[in-house]
Amino acid sequence: MMLEPSIDSLQKQIKSKYTLVTLSARRARELKQGSAPMVDNPTSSQQVGVALEEIDCGKLTYSHAENIQERTETT
Repeated sequence: MMLEPSIDSLQKQIKSKYTLVTLSARRARELKQGSAPMVDNPTSSQQVGVALEEIDCGKLTYSHAENIQERTETT
């Protein structure tokens, strides 16, 4: 049984497996709460599958905070 989208194609969009899991779980929660899918006619019936399809199509991405230290410094 082959799962779609494959982990190889997903990692072309997002390199870190941890980030991939976190991002897709957060998006799946949004979909479960009623958010509309960002892909037309998703093939998956599960929210996590739809989130992975969105990542694979490039519709769902993330931005990495470059200056984490600046946000966590206290004066």
